Amino acid sequence: MKSRNHEAFRHLARKILIHTVCLLGMATVMIYGIYNFLFEAGFSRMIPSFFQNVFGMEKDAAVSFYERAFRRHMDLIILLSMAGIFFLFLHIYLRYFTRYFEQISKGMDNLMLDIPGEVSLPAELLPIERKMNLLGHIIDRQKSDIALMKQRKNDMIMYLAHDLKTPLASSISYLNLLLEEKAISEELREKYLSISLAKNQRLEDLLNEFLEIAKYDLSHIVLQCSRIDLSRLLEQLVFEFQPILEQKKLTCRLDMGEHLVLECDVDRMQRVFDNLLRNAVLYSQEGSQITVTAEYKEGGLELQFANHGDTIPQEKLDRIFEQFYRLDAGRSTDGSGLGLAIAKQIVTLHGGTITAASRQGMTIFTIKIPQPAM
Repeated sequence: MKSRNHEAFRHLARKILIHTVCLLGMATVMIYGIYNFLFEAGFSRMIPSFFQNVFGMEKDAAVSFYERAFRRHMDLIILLSMAGIFFLFLHIYLRYFTRYFEQISKGMDNLMLDIPGEVSLPAELLPIERKMNLLGHIIDRQKSDIALMKQRKNDMIMYLAHDLKTPLASSISYLNLLLEEKAISEELREKYLSISLAKNQRLEDLLNEFLEIAKYDLSHIVLQCSRIDLSRLLEQLVFEFQPILEQKKLTCRLDMGEHLVLECDVDRMQRVFDNLLRNAVLYSQEGSQITVTAEYKEGGLELQFANHGDTIPQEKLDRIFEQFYRLDAGRSTDGSGLGLAIAKQIVTLHGGTITAASRQGMTIFTIKIPQPAM
């Protein structure tokens, strides 16, 4: 790129040099011509003849006037002539240069006014043209990003309002029933209170998740890293999930070596594993198996959470880590759409990556976390 820019500017420099030489040559020829005209016999004959023919002066009087008015001031006449030629060619020279600035200014106006199409400049200004068009593409991309961020903000507000409204409205309804029904049985009263309590706990969980994702977005999080036995951590997690697994007749298989060591912020990384396993349970086919694998690869640790279920289309996979995004918006779940977004934030804080793939009824979430040499 630098060589192409250098060649283009060399072309511009050559063009300016040629233009300058041509103008200097023309100015030299004109000065030489004027000098010869003034000092040769032509000028001395033309001026007296002019006064004789136009004003009817005698020849001697015309020659005498020429001597007094022109011949004695010939140096001044030559100086004024040369000054006139200088300013004429200076004007032409500056017009030549300002033409480039005018075209650059016009290109900048096109960028500022967002006029469609790319900026076009003379060939010798090709590097500037490329940079201006690159700037235009960057501006367009930034506008798209701003519009997307605005849309996501609006979606976030909409999803948050919807998710908070549902348990809140349900809780209010049951509390109103308790207030209005005076002769309600103790058993029914306890049931309504239990439901209302569960809805309020759900509301608290949603608020906590929203505050957590906002904290990851707006704050500088300091990780409290330590070395843990990953094998034991995942075994404990799977054990805690046994009641949920049994409800859907699922099994979970751990495929990893013993005493795998992971350096991480334990509480936050456990949240990642919890979210991924919960997500696998939610979208697994009944009676299928969830597989969790872990192994060292290329200076880091790679973990995979795989489950059998419906294949997720690519357009949904591209958005699966977005805040408040749900694979099935119409499906009734307890999820807020923040779990995977929080998981990605935590993995990113650890310098790692998290990706999702889905094909032939198998969905796999892959986490790669760099690890220091053991």
